[in-house]
Amino acid sequence: MSASYASALTAARDAAAAQDYPEGALYVVATPIGNLADITLRALHVLELADLLACEDTRHSQQLLRAYGIDKRSDQWLALHQHNEAEAAQTVLAHLADGRRVAYMSDAGTPAVSDPGARLVAAAQAAGARCIPLPGASSVTASLSVAGAVAPADEAQGFVFFGFVPTRPGERKTALQQLTREPRAVVLLEAPHRIAQLADELATLGERRVTLARELTKQFEEVATLPARDCRAWLDAKPQRGRGEFAIVLHPQAVHLPPQTDQAGEQALRLLLPELPVKSAVRIAASLTGASRNALYQQALALRGQADD
Repeated sequence: MSASYASALTAARDAAAAQDYPEGALYVVATPIGNLADITLRALHVLELADLLACEDTRHSQQLLRAYGIDKRSDQWLALHQHNEAEAAQTVLAHLADGRRVAYMSDAGTPAVSDPGARLVAAAQAAGARCIPLPGASSVTASLSVAGAVAPADEAQGFVFFGFVPTRPGERKTALQQLTREPRAVVLLEAPHRIAQLADELATLGERRVTLARELTKQFEEVATLPARDCRAWLDAKPQRGRGEFAIVLHPQAVHLPPQTDQAGEQALRLLLPELPVKSAVRIAASLTGASRNALYQQALALRGQADD
């Protein structure tokens, strides 16, 4: 056990032991993405309590648990990764059917997001087993929280999580073309040996803001928000910036629509304006048709002016 975490298990038992942890359930456990202090007390308690630990890499997870003072027998470990997930899931289902508590964790972060785990959860659900999430570290939400990615007024809200961009040239080009047309924020992940290539590919976005989050929660963490055209220069400024895992946030962009509305929007306005104030008519027409409120407002003023003449 790491001396720094000598009291962690005691704190976990004190804080979480009184809660209910049903048998025959699959516990999906988020683990730190770098900083060991990011483990949750409930995660520690469940990992100690679990009868079986399914994980992406047993050696990696064994080292992680030992840092917190948790040691498991060799027969309590099961490797479950992208190459054997369907087969290993059947072993997990057998343990669940016998009333055992099974904890699944990927190498880092929240399972079943970009890491394995989704097929396992689907199989457990299909078998009628309860699946219990233990939330925690995630590079997706961590990068978004410090990106300051604010959508323009009246534009699409929320974000799109894409994960790793395909490596095959044709698939990669198609994916990037689709992503760069997305008006909402987009979260990408990239490996260090392809980050320079991605920076060059994103340069075509010009002034669109991009947040590069490198080595999140680790000793050499760096977060930079800058125009897409400057990403490669930022990487090249220091040699170490090309190392480590990256989460990248493409900030939302305004969709520049022509001032005129489509036929459906205009038709909706013609029906609504005689009965409602302009702002109310525009709001309802935008909700019905998906057209830009700004464009509908201009059209509404024009239609109201025609009616007044």
